[in-house]
Amino acid sequence: MSYLNNANIKKEANIYHEGKVTSRTVEFKDGSVKSLGIMLPGEYTFGTKEAEIMEMMSGELDIKLPGEEWKTLKTPESFNVPANSSFDLRVKTVTDYCCSYIK
Repeated sequence: MSYLNNANIKKEANIYHEGKVTSRTVEFKDGSVKSLGIMLPGEYTFGTKEAEIMEMMSGELDIKLPGEEWKTLKTPESFNVPANSSFDLRVKTVTDYCCSYIK
């Protein structure tokens, strides 16, 4: 099992897409930030301010990154999302993820 050590976790959830996507913000002493979340099956579009690394801990989804075609990802996989962009997901099964924000 993986752990995130020496971190503060915000108690209030981030809730998106009518509650079908939720996450918790994790802040580290060095200033870095991650979010841990769950996505229920469905189709979603997300926008980014900062670049992101999304790690899938469990689940299966299709993703369309900027300038790319749709592709299927199964656990364990990760993908990078550029800053100031958006990406589309078709979540096929309940998906557990960890998102790292890159400054």
